[in-house]
Amino acid sequence: MPEASSAIAVESLSKTYQVHERAAGFAATVRSVFRRRTKTVHAVEDLSFSIAPGERVGFLGPNGAGKTTTLKVLSGLLHPTGGRVAVAGFVPQHREPGFLQRITLVMGQKQQLLWDLPPAETFALNRAIYGISDADYRQTMGELEELLGIAVIATKPTRQLSLGERMKCELAAALLHRPEILFLDEPTIGLDVAMQLSVRDFIRRYNEQRRATIVLTSHYMDDVAALCPRIIVIDKGRLRYDGDLSALVRSVRPHKRIALHFGSAVDRALLERVGTVLSLEAGRALLQVPQEELRPAMSWLLGQADIADLTVEDPPLEEVMRELFAGRGGEAGEEGGKAPAGEPARPAAEAAP
Repeated sequence: MPEASSAIAVESLSKTYQVHERAAGFAATVRSVFRRRTKTVHAVEDLSFSIAPGERVGFLGPNGAGKTTTLKVLSGLLHPTGGRVAVAGFVPQHREPGFLQRITLVMGQKQQLLWDLPPAETFALNRAIYGISDADYRQTMGELEELLGIAVIATKPTRQLSLGERMKCELAAALLHRPEILFLDEPTIGLDVAMQLSVRDFIRRYNEQRRATIVLTSHYMDDVAALCPRIIVIDKGRLRYDGDLSALVRSVRPHKRIALHFGSAVDRALLERVGTVLSLEAGRALLQVPQEELRPAMSWLLGQADIADLTVEDPPLEEVMRELFAGRGGEAGEEGGKAPAGEPARPAAEAAP
């Protein structure tokens, strides 16, 4: 089993389902009444990793990879088919009171707020459920109101709140008992850019102030890049990568992008001498160059073109993930302490801060 000091320790986790199969049509429906055919579906298969206290970890994968299933096992909502799991020193599926006091699960597509009542009523309900004292409740609510800015909206009926305001109140309701471990499943889904930034900022500050362990799943790669120094990637229920986010980008896409703004017209042939031209229009260009050639390319460009502005960027994380899942990033586990599919995850002692 991974180290006892880990906030989350997973060893050879598997979760399978028996799924009923039948062909379309009335005759097939009748036959299935007498003889049901099933197949075994592996939602998670031989998954191992550990997470140290206080880490912020992105848990990524394509749709159907097993991310939400894993989070539900870690939070005790599902029983694993095989393997061992420990969260905050507890076995999640036992759902002991001490375990429930230490974790929370926030799912962007589900809500616990009561639709026709103000969020303050849900806060009061959770206070009673968790047995929070008056003093702790007032202190925690004061901190959450300051961090999230919900003092006014908490007294309005939930149905009158915007999606972003509801998500802020969902976070407050989930954090009233001061959990040590947060499982966040798509917490910014459907939010506008300003509200996404606000939620990300809150998650970061909560982690820094409480030293809480955070496991985040999101299809918004900006969430992951902003919050998670380490990522765990699974595909078809198996571990594909575990390690530093920037190292993954370098290994899958070993290039840099140079965004250029010109003070005058520039010849495409000039740019092609130093790299691949990804776009060129209206005094702007985007070049892709090998990382080892970045410095000489920049020096040459600055001496040859009328450049008003120059920015160096990594390839978009969406492209990196797409390439990894397409199978062209199969060498991603060879550097930086990462573990490709089929190999053990790195120990918690090596986890990124």
